[in-house]
Amino acid sequence: MTIEELIVYGKKYLHSNEAKMLLASILELDTLELLNHLDDNVSEEKIDIYKRCIQARLNNEPLQYIIGNVNFYGYIFKIDRHVLIPRFETEELVENTLIKIDEIFPSDKLNIIDLGCGSGVIGITLKKKNANFNVTCLDISSDALRITEENSRSLNADVNIVAGDMLDGISDKYDVIISNPPYIKTDEEIEDIVKNNEPHLALYAGVDGLDCYRKIFKNVAKNLNDPYLIALEIGESEREDIKTLAENYLKDFIFECKKDLAGRDRMVFIYKK
Repeated sequence: MTIEELIVYGKKYLHSNEAKMLLASILELDTLELLNHLDDNVSEEKIDIYKRCIQARLNNEPLQYIIGNVNFYGYIFKIDRHVLIPRFETEELVENTLIKIDEIFPSDKLNIIDLGCGSGVIGITLKKKNANFNVTCLDISSDALRITEENSRSLNADVNIVAGDMLDGISDKYDVIISNPPYIKTDEEIEDIVKNNEPHLALYAGVDGLDCYRKIFKNVAKNLNDPYLIALEIGESEREDIKTLAENYLKDFIFECKKDLAGRDRMVFIYKK
C-alpha cells in the first residue's frame, strides 16, 4: 500500500488529523511531509504497525501514548503510560513563569526545582529557554525519572535528576520552585480516557485534591532563597485553598492567580521581590 492509500484507510476509522499523525510518526516523517510522499510504498511491517495503532486508538487509548511523544513548547518529549500527558495549560504555566522570572530576579543565574516532574517537560523546557538556569527535576516515580533522563539526553538539556516526594529530605535552597502536582479529588469525575490510561499517582491528591500542595508548603520555607518565586498549576476551584496554605507557612509574600486561555483559574505565583 502507498502512503495515500493508508491515509484513506485510516480516515475510515479516525479523524483525518489523527490518521495522518499516526502514520507520520510510524514513518518518522512530519505530517506535512506525507503530502510529498503520497505515492511511496510502505513496508508490510509498518502497515501492520499502523493498523494496530488504529485499533489501539479505537480502544480509547490516548493518541499521545500510541505515538510515544508530544510537542511541548516546541520541543519533542518522549512519554508513556508512566507519566501524565502534558497539557497546553502547563505550557501556559511555563510561559508565565518565564515572565515572572524576568520581573523578579536581577540575574538569570537561578536555582530552579521542578517538583513532580513527570516526563520533565517543565524543568527541561526552562533549561532549554535559558542555559544559565540550574534546574533540578524531582519525582517520586523511578519510571518517570527514567523518562525525564531520556528526554534530557535527547534534548541536550543538562538537568539534575533526583528521586523524592516533593520537598521531603531536600536541603538545598532555590530561587524558583515550580510544580504541576496531582490536584484531582479522589472522587472527582474525570474523562474515562484519562482515568483509564494516565497514572493515578500523577492525577489524584486526596479527598480535597490538596495533599501534594500540603507536602510542598510544609517544607517550602527552608528551601527558599530571597527573593523567590513559587509557581504552581492548580485546579480551577483551588485558588483560595492554596492562598491559605501559603499564609500558614510563609510571610510577606505577593500572591497572584492567573487564568488559562479557557478563563479558568489555573496557576498561582507566590513570590517575594
